[in-house]
Amino acid sequence: MNTIRITTSQNIDLEYDLASVGERIVAWVIDAVLFGAYFIVIFMMIGFEGIGRYFEKSPWMLILLLFPFVFYNLACDILLNGQTIGKKLMKIKVASLNGEQASVGQYLIRWLFRLADIYLFNALVAFITVAVTEKKQRVGDLVAGTVVIKTSARSTINETIYVPTPDVNYQVSFPEVTRLTDKDMQLVREVINSVHLTGNSVLAYQAAERIKKLLAVETNLEPLYFLQVLLADYNHLTAKL
Repeated sequence: MNTIRITTSQNIDLEYDLASVGERIVAWVIDAVLFGAYFIVIFMMIGFEGIGRYFEKSPWMLILLLFPFVFYNLACDILLNGQTIGKKLMKIKVASLNGEQASVGQYLIRWLFRLADIYLFNALVAFITVAVTEKKQRVGDLVAGTVVIKTSARSTINETIYVPTPDVNYQVSFPEVTRLTDKDMQLVREVINSVHLTGNSVLAYQAAERIKKLLAVETNLEPLYFLQVLLADYNHLTAKL
């Protein structure tokens, strides 16, 4: 299975599964089917026989009806964090190459390059570039600095660490953890899952050392266990806010 190694802004390497060509095509087909249904409903409301005359009399209505089609991908990427409905169903998403959520500017660049990638050559350019590039990127991805990755969990439910701690008698080990953000803790979770998947304990050591330095804490806990305790502490403390 093809993966991509991303170095985050905290200089920690994480691995993600790349979305396959087939998954991206299926996501595109799902979106196309939704638009097919959208236009069929519109045509039924107007009437198939008189649709030509209708748009001749009201050309602005044609522009209005095409507006959702033209801006669908851009709007979905921004509002759904890099996913259209098709991508969401296929459990894939657009992400930045730095491991963070793509910016509005990156989404905009991807959307603008859809003209060359997909519409001008019936998706041939997109298909070829996704198939031959190392990170399965179409031209829009290459220019925007984005990649399409899988969002499904790579670890089993038993390996999922980032869950609420229901025990009311839970004892917090590191209260300093509240100085971290949700984004920081999401990164910690990614490191834990990556270590479970790959067995690369160096990732846990790197993350643990950086966090201990940032929070000015000392502990003899094993790095991976330290990260797990941090997650539990964070969940317990933030649940009370």
